[in-house]
Amino acid sequence: MAGRTVLVTGSSDGLGAHVAVRLGAAGARVIVHGRDAERAAGTARRIVEAGGPEPDVVLADLARLAEADRLADEVLARTGRLDVLVNNAGIGFGDPGEARSLSGDGYELRFAVNYLAPALLTRRLLPLLTASAPARIVNVSSVGQQAIDFADPMLERGYDGPRAYRQSKLAQIMATFDLAAELAGTGVTVNALHPATFMATRMVLAGGHTPLSSVAEGGDATLRLIADPALDGVTGRYYDGLRETAPHRQAADPDARRRLRELTDALIAGALG
Repeated sequence: MAGRTVLVTGSSDGLGAHVAVRLGAAGARVIVHGRDAERAAGTARRIVEAGGPEPDVVLADLARLAEADRLADEVLARTGRLDVLVNNAGIGFGDPGEARSLSGDGYELRFAVNYLAPALLTRRLLPLLTASAPARIVNVSSVGQQAIDFADPMLERGYDGPRAYRQSKLAQIMATFDLAAELAGTGVTVNALHPATFMATRMVLAGGHTPLSSVAEGGDATLRLIADPALDGVTGRYYDGLRETAPHRQAADPDARRRLRELTDALIAGALG
């Protein structure tokens, strides 16, 4: 990874911080992203302590799409190349019985943060990634997936936190497949993965879940998609840990993916004006 530039969103904590530190220790120039300045600075210090080059730190709250747009502007201003984009930032199920929350743009919060923000950020950074090819996009998704109800994508009726989370993660996988097809022949690959189940992260613990795997296990799976030479040119795949597998059947439905693209464009345009 020496000499390569990698942006890891949500790298101020948990899996993202673990991956960022390991990338830095391997010689990569890491762009650390987070909402909290102190925690993001903590990841940057860990990278330097691990022997990595001084990272960049960028702050943005992805609950507002204008912030994702500004984040892209800041990354483009700071670097002339981007070898890897890791879309890792996200929010989990929330507390049991938690009421429906909205993003700063008035969208269902989990759909906005877990799907719309990385979709916009990726779109904005595509020219830089393409110019830096061979390059990779890695979308950190989940084995927890649920079909999108296009009659009520913002879950205004019968809201449930796990359902909101699962449909946002399926949307991310569906977009992965579309983008991989769009970028065929450019040298930019796009893959998604479920890194590991209930890793011992702050998000998992805050949700009251018992950890079933380590952050290091999830880190191994994520780093494989980032850096393994055996995956050069491999694109449009979904992995459960280290194993390629099929996601929810809606991901293979071309009409559903078309409807998601149209919804995405409309929501982003509605937020950015």
